[in-house]
Amino acid sequence: MTADSTAHILLVDDDLRLRGLLETYLKREGFKVAAAGNAEQMEVRLRELPIDLMVLDLMLPGRGGLDICRDLRAAENPLPVIMLTAKGDDIDRILGLEIGADDYLPKPCNPRELVARIRAVLRRRQEHDHAGPDEVIALGNIRLDIDARRCFVDNEEIKLRKKEFALLRLLLENPGRVLTREVLIDRVWGSDYVGDTKTLDVHIKRLRTLIEEEPKAPTHISTVRGVGYRYEVAKV
Repeated sequence: MTADSTAHILLVDDDLRLRGLLETYLKREGFKVAAAGNAEQMEVRLRELPIDLMVLDLMLPGRGGLDICRDLRAAENPLPVIMLTAKGDDIDRILGLEIGADDYLPKPCNPRELVARIRAVLRRRQEHDHAGPDEVIALGNIRLDIDARRCFVDNEEIKLRKKEFALLRLLLENPGRVLTREVLIDRVWGSDYVGDTKTLDVHIKRLRTLIEEEPKAPTHISTVRGVGYRYEVAKV
């Protein structure tokens, strides 16, 4: 499947009116669409259909969107998720991204923007699925196995989420070089990402907690104030 071919989208939202509107628009754009109003219906659809991406409402009745997203991320081959929410607080957006949502869109959302984001997420997934041959990047006490998507710090494996892995890989591939916030967002989230840069800060903060001996005084990932971030090369 390519990002522009017919993908199967699952809409999980208890708002019937919005769900119907989005379903109609997505079908008009060539997508196959299934719908669910709660977690139980969602699980039935996932068992029955070959879903390529889920559009998930944060505020579902019963089991909420954050819990669902967290469980999906624990799967061996996580399903791409775009999270919708009627709440405008940054904390909800950040929480959604921290637990592994691929993108975030506030409600009421523009169907055209949702389509653009769906295609961007599917395109990134396709690029990942068609990655090149096995490759290992090692710098200091950090080692990334690109093909297996595994990270080791002092020979101990740590679990990284998709965006965290991509960020660390980009930084390791450019040791000592300042990467601007714009470059990092463009390379990891895609050139059509329309969110703000707080998302990047959240992911860098979590990376530091995982790979730094002292996350509040990092020696690996340094901040270049007003510009971006740099992976520091150990001085011999």
